[in-house]
Formats: sequence, C-alpha cells, structure tokens
Amino acid sequence: MKFNSLRLVTLFLLMASSPLVGQKAEWPTRGWLTSTPEAQGIDSKQLATIFDAVKQRNIPIHSLLMVRNGRLVLDATFAPYIAGTVHDLASVTKSITSTLIGIAIDKGYIKSVDAPVLGFFPERTFANTDSRKRALTVRHLLTMTSGLCTDFRSGEAQNENVRRSNDWVQAILDAPLVTDPGSQFAYCSAASNLLSAILTRATGMSAEEFAKRHLFAPLGIKTYIWPGDGHGISNGWGDCFLLPHDMAKIGYLFLNNGVWEGKQIVSAAWVREATKQHVQTGTDEAYGYKWWIIPSLRLFEGRGRGGQRISILSARNLVVVLNGTGDFEPGDIGALLLPALKSDSPLPENPEAYDELQRRISEAAKLPAPQQAPVPPDMARTISGKTITWLSNTIGLRTLQFEFTSSDSGTMRYTYYDSLIHEDGNYRLTFGLDGAYCISNGSRFHLPVAARGSWRNDTQFYLETHMAGNNHLYRWTFDFLRTKVQLRISDEGLSEAALQATIE
Repeated sequence: MKFNSLRLVTLFLLMASSPLVGQKAEWPTRGWLTSTPEAQGIDSKQLATIFDAVKQRNIPIHSLLMVRNGRLVLDATFAPYIAGTVHDLASVTKSITSTLIGIAIDKGYIKSVDAPVLGFFPERTFANTDSRKRALTVRHLLTMTSGLCTDFRSGEAQNENVRRSNDWVQAILDAPLVTDPGSQFAYCSAASNLLSAILTRATGMSAEEFAKRHLFAPLGIKTYIWPGDGHGISNGWGDCFLLPHDMAKIGYLFLNNGVWEGKQIVSAAWVREATKQHVQTGTDEAYGYKWWIIPSLRLFEGRGRGGQRISILSARNLVVVLNGTGDFEPGDIGALLLPALKSDSPLPENPEAYDELQRRISEAAKLPAPQQAPVPPDMARTISGKTITWLSNTIGLRTLQFEFTSSDSGTMRYTYYDSLIHEDGNYRLTFGLDGAYCISNGSRFHLPVAARGSWRNDTQFYLETHMAGNNHLYRWTFDFLRTKVQLRISDEGLSEAALQATIE
C-alpha cells in the first residue's frame, strides 16, 4: 500500500500568510455551499489542467473534492465512477472507527484509551495469553502498536486469514504477540477490527448503529453501507462506504475541532489527541489514533487502499477528498493541485477560466461513446448460455455464464463465495461490445458496475469490469479451449489469479 500525501500542496500553503478572514463557519448538513475557486484564493485555470493530466496519464481517479473556508470549490467525478454512488473507503474506515471510540469515551461508555483490551471480553478464553497480552490496551490498537503484527504485508495476510474464520475476535486475540505492545509500529488491520468489537461490547450497538446515532445523523450523512462479520460487529478495519461529499463532512468536523452546528460531536481534546504524533512509522510520517500525520506540515489524513483520502490542513482551512482504485497515487494529484493554490485572499474573478473548468468537469464525468461493433466470432454463439464451472480457486469464483445476444452488448452471470459474509453471491452484469460501457448493478451491494469487452481473436475474450464504488477494476481474459476455459483475472494494481474451468 502506498501512502503518499498532499505534501506538495501543503508546502505551498504553509508559505502563505493566513486563511481567509471574515467568513463564518458554514455547516453543510443539508449540502455544501459552493464557491468559485477564485473567491477562495484558488485559480480555476490551473485547476483545469488537472483534467488534461488525468486523461493523458490515465490516472485511475474516481472523484476529487476541495473544500476551502467551508465552501466546495471543486467537485469532480471521473467516469466510469458515477456521481451519487457511495464509495468503499477501505482503510479510511479506521479513522471513522477511531472517531467513534473517541465519542464513546466522551460519553462514558469506555473509561479511557488505557482500558485493557481483554477486559472487554471477560467471558472468553484466548490462546497465548500472557502478561504482555493482558497489558494490551485500546491505545495500542489505535496507534498500530498492538504487537500482533510485524509489518504491513504480514498484517494484511493475517487479516485475510482472520476474515475467513467464523469468529474474527477470537481469531485475532488467539494469535501470539510478536512484539511487546507499544514498542513498535506495525500496520495491522485485524487488530484494528478489535476496536469495532470493543465499541459494540461497551455500547451494545454495532459501529454502524453507533455512528448513525452519534456521528452520521448529526452531520446529515444518510447514505452509507457498513457491513459486519455476522456477529453484529461492523468491519472496523475497512469496508465502510460513503459519498465523497460525506467524506468531506468528516474532514470538516475535524477541521472545526469536533464541533458541528454549535454542538460538540466529538471532543476537541479527542481531535487533538487523535491527530497528533503518537508513534513514528519509520518514515518522515507519524501516526496518531488511526490518522496519518506529517508533523512538520501540520497535515493529517485518513488513508485507504486505492487512493482513498480525507486530507485536512487546518492552518489553511482546507479539506481535500480523493477516491480512486488500484494503483492510483494521490500524491500525483497533490502535485497537480499545487499551482492552483495562489493566495489566502480572494483572487479576481475569471468567468472564462471558471466556465472552462466546468466544461472539463462535465467532460470527465462522461462515459465513452459507442463505436461500430465488430462481428463476433463463432465462439460467441458456442459458449452463449453454457455454464462454466470453475475449479477451486483463491478468489472464490464458482460458476459463470455468458449470453451474447446482440453484436453490441452481452451479459455475464456469475457466483462467487464472499469470504466477508461466508456465503455465495449471485450477480448479473451487462457489458458493451462496441467500445462503450454498459452500466448495471452487478457487483457487491448491488452498486453500479461499468463493463465492456472485446474479442481479441476467435477464442479469446477480454472483459473490463469497473466496480468503482467497490474500489475494484477487474480485467478478465478468457481463453476458450473446446470444453475447457482458462482465465487470467487481475484487480488493478493489487492481485492476479489464473483459473481453470469446464464448460457444461
């Protein structure tokens, strides 16, 4: 996982004098107030160049929001991500889980961050329990110093194994400690999930339910998805889905020290503690309570796989939200934002540049136009309607069936075992064969998927499925060999698998 920040932007901003004055805090509970970039010291002409770079360099960004002084100055969606669709936050979820722990402490549900972890599960017996594990606290979980992981790679592998178990809490707390709690930073998603379990034991509510009552509802966040483990525990390590506009609300809450519409949603003391350096990470970046921090720049961020970001620069009154997929690198966008941030005072309005920026935003959201579809090979008719049964594989794919009923589109039905919910999922998606995407709800949580395919030769079919809201871009390459199929499938920048199947 890459953790580049918007440091180039912050370096520029910190050379400026002071944030805009004379503007009262505005609360976007029912929607963001908008502003021209110039009114907030930002150059529309320079912002427009971002869209050229995204297109030329094929940067897999989904959305980009900038909020300055409480005004939304840039709101861009990049096809095939569809505006109004919730997006998987990946590990930005950890920052939200941390915030809920802070609220629970504020409200007295949890005594303090120094509460022992095992004390929340008195009826359980865990393997490898010793004095070190009994010393494990909520603070250690918040700061990625639990001692349950050695590094990011092993930690993510551990999380995959835990997710395949029937009891995630038992599985992670049965694991032996590899270092003393508090002694070493090691990114550990499975340990992070314990925070959600602790929240549920302390409050009697899942993290989703607690967030709905004490965080989402006050901020006007109504559209979200936050699944759990089947035992009433929301996935505290990741898997929360929010709209980009609502991600910005989380950032704005922290920008305003936990206050929203005059009410203290999470204490200012918690905001300070959560976003200050608690542990070094081995780089020039530090870690707070599930927030990444660059102390020298006074920047803190919630970060997630695939380029999900909530970036807050309090000194400049700025919140930036990014979504993407695969190998999307937010630092690339940070470098492109730099020239646009001209001043902490309003700039002269530039209607021509602003109109051009709006045109670029509109173009970026458009799906490609259809072209003349080529004549499909005989294999399209041969396999149409046949059931493809996959041999045992690591991605859980069970069966698949194509229907090539026209020259410009087709459908794919597939089932796969979802290790997060321990049951088969059944999906149907439509794909274009004319260079254009077809949009259907054939992905997890029935979120939109944009798909298109093409025959590369008489026996090889290639398919792209952009499950943007689910933070995945899959590339499927099918080779049909009479009664057998070989498949190479990759998830952009993340993994690749080779599968075999029979055709019935």
